[in-house]
Amino acid sequence: MNQRPLVIKLGGAVLSSIDTLTLLFKTISNYQQQAKRSLIIVHGGGYLVDELMAKLQLETIKKEGLRVTPKDQIGYITGALAGTANKMLQGQAMKNNVKAIGLSLADGGLCQITQLNPELGNVGLATAGDAKVLEAILATQVTPIISSIGIMNDGELMNINADQAAVAVATALDADLVLLSDVPGVLDAEKQLIKSLDSAQAEMLIHQAVITDGMIVKVRAALDAAQELGRAIEVASWRSPEKLAELFIGNSIGTQFQPQ
Repeated sequence: MNQRPLVIKLGGAVLSSIDTLTLLFKTISNYQQQAKRSLIIVHGGGYLVDELMAKLQLETIKKEGLRVTPKDQIGYITGALAGTANKMLQGQAMKNNVKAIGLSLADGGLCQITQLNPELGNVGLATAGDAKVLEAILATQVTPIISSIGIMNDGELMNINADQAAVAVATALDADLVLLSDVPGVLDAEKQLIKSLDSAQAEMLIHQAVITDGMIVKVRAALDAAQELGRAIEVASWRSPEKLAELFIGNSIGTQFQPQ
């Protein structure tokens, strides 16, 4: 394969939209029959964790968008993300004729994990590790579905932000990256899609209050990811799965974030 692999980050409400997942995996299945490029899925599953925490009557606390994860709760969160969410996605893949394997960030030493901040508990930071095992899996034309659960060298389970996990996986593989979101990309003041954005343009739009609220966090994270990978990454919508075939062959369907 002469094309770089493509890491697709899936998150948020897409995991609860069976219709969207069906279209996503059907598109992947059709694409795999041409077998021109390896696809890797990295996922979170915050809504499943929220549901579980509510059932267990445990409080959900977030600091700057990150879930505080006490040591006595990491087992539940691991079960929701590496267990339920991962196997649900694998099931949807299989149902739509996609050969898939469920993994975590720890498998084969794919990512190195450190504690992000002691105040957040078992929340980790992922950096690129050894991709040999993942590359061997990709050579068999199986689609890896990777949860955002990591393990530190001392065996401690850690919860990783899924966007950040996807960047680490893409870095380990020297892959392209797309963050599939519930928004089509960044919109300008006339609500038209901005095709390409760098840091200076983004800060100007934030100053002008064109980019606001939660989108500010998403935009800055995407720019950081582009900088770390050293190439443009894309933020696009999972709400238009019919456009994903274009994405797989390298065409832009959302906003491309450019490194400096």
